Amino acid sequence: QVQLVESGGGSVQAGGSLRLSCVASGYTYRPYCMGWFRQGPEKARQWVASIDYRGSTTYTDSVKGRFTISKDNAKNTLYLQMNSLEPEDTAMYSCATSFPSRCSYINWGQGTQVTVSS
Repeated sequence: QVQLVESGGGSVQAGGSLRLSCVASGYTYRPYCMGWFRQGPEKARQWVASIDYRGSTTYTDSVKGRFTISKDNAKNTLYLQMNSLEPEDTAMYSCATSFPSRCSYINWGQGTQVTVSS
């Protein structure tokens, strides 16, 4: 059974940093890509960043230059390093994995809360 478990969220002041982790287990295939999404209060879920099986990364414009997505295949762990955090980054952050053949997400974690105060 596929399972994704996030950790690393918390409360920080604007300008601070956090590193989120997502441990994946139960996979019998390699996902084409892995990603981070977030959902703020009364907002729709938003894609934040993705990394594919080759290590290529993409980001939504609002986090470029501040967030870095990475993965450790040996540890089956996905990371999101978040620097220069802003109050607008406050959200529940979830990791997700895709089909093995294309970057369409099908598995989701429960999420970890990030709160940034001004």
